[in-house]
Amino acid sequence: MDKNKLLRRLPAVNDLLEEETAEQLIAEHNRELVVKEIRRVLDEARSEMLGLLAEGDLERAEKLSSKLSPANLLKRLERALQEKMRPNLAPAVNATGVIVHTNLGRSLLSQRAREMVEMAGSHYTTLEIDRQTGERGSRYDNIEELLCELTGAEAAFVVNNNAAAVLLALSALAAGQEVIISRGELIEIGGSFRIPDVMKQGGARLVEVGTTNKVYAEDYEEAITEETALLLKVHTSNYRVVGFTRDVDLEELVEVGRKHDLPVLDDLGSGVFLNMEEFGLQPEPTAAERVAAGADIVTFSGDKILGGPQAGIIVGKSDYIARLKKHPLTRAVRVDKYTLAALEGTLKAYLDPEGVIEEIPTLKMLSLGDAELRERAEDLKQSIKQSINNLLSDEGFSVEVEKDISRVGGGAYPLSELPTRIVSLRWSAGEIDRLAAAIRTSYPPVFTRLADDRIIFDVRTLQSGDEKIICRALELALPEILN
Repeated sequence: MDKNKLLRRLPAVNDLLEEETAEQLIAEHNRELVVKEIRRVLDEARSEMLGLLAEGDLERAEKLSSKLSPANLLKRLERALQEKMRPNLAPAVNATGVIVHTNLGRSLLSQRAREMVEMAGSHYTTLEIDRQTGERGSRYDNIEELLCELTGAEAAFVVNNNAAAVLLALSALAAGQEVIISRGELIEIGGSFRIPDVMKQGGARLVEVGTTNKVYAEDYEEAITEETALLLKVHTSNYRVVGFTRDVDLEELVEVGRKHDLPVLDDLGSGVFLNMEEFGLQPEPTAAERVAAGADIVTFSGDKILGGPQAGIIVGKSDYIARLKKHPLTRAVRVDKYTLAALEGTLKAYLDPEGVIEEIPTLKMLSLGDAELRERAEDLKQSIKQSINNLLSDEGFSVEVEKDISRVGGGAYPLSELPTRIVSLRWSAGEIDRLAAAIRTSYPPVFTRLADDRIIFDVRTLQSGDEKIICRALELALPEILN
């Protein structure tokens, strides 16, 4: 059969538009969008056909041609429209075992926080109005009161992330002057953002003291000049220097600062409010402990381990916080009502120390014990086996529950390992990489780990309903791969 005859089998745009399915899609969407997508579907089919003909593969070209009926093309059109109208910011299944997964959106919000975001989006709110006077108020009042109660700080406010919090503090307190920092604390955070670069953008001049592995209080004192504006301490939450080391703790640095009348800025990075040893993790300084230790400004993230929205939280002495609030950069890094609503809902959970672990999803995942993990894994194993058996009788599949390790993620606890239970899927007769890619590109996408020719589903990070999504993704992917 010649090339032109095969290509003529493709229907015209108008022919497809006359089909009942196309009319239904026009009613659901609009004519302009449907026509545009029909042309795209036809162009893709034509390109696919031309590619096979260019290769001289007439047999496959003939098979493809037989599949390009109006009914099949309209099915393609329907799928294309569904995909186009779905959110690009798609809900995803996190079966990786990384709790604070940066690429998957970090922390999940609590139900209370989600309800407050919904309220803020569906109603006018008291964002910046004083209910007593009816005049303009501060958007930070409610959050400030909560943060001061939880940390013991004199004052507080919030910006859009912790990097912005540090940038604002440096801009307001040290622009054009020197900031002293230990060489061992010149960290790089996600996205290749480095503390020296943040300091440069804030207009401060970096003064490094000590060595990579050792620094002493006298190193700071010897570096102080008339140009010194503040002392900066950065908590190394995303790496550890171990072995032959010496650090200056916050209390020592505060003593140096007070002796020379210099403020101390403490960048905690991933801040916490609880004793993390309860979760089997290494101890981390809490925000309240850093305030009590005398830091003038403490900054930390609102998401990550805290379990709220992305935000940069700033707490500390009222005179310094006031200077930050008045700085022009504050307008550029301020948070909107949705962030404030989610953060308020998150912080209120911490007012109940006995219930907060159950309420905050991040803390709940951190606290899961082996018995519950094992039960979840066994349930998922049985569901996956049933889904596969409904489709195939292939004995090449193996689905097992095994022990493994979860990670905290989000640049926190780089050395910590959380014992977990996983469901591992092996397929001796198939392409495990291809199957993993297929469920990753399904909707909703399912993200897993791959190791030793296994797809690994870590149940620690699965949420209610994820089991059904995983099985559905496998049920859709397997026939496509086998065919």
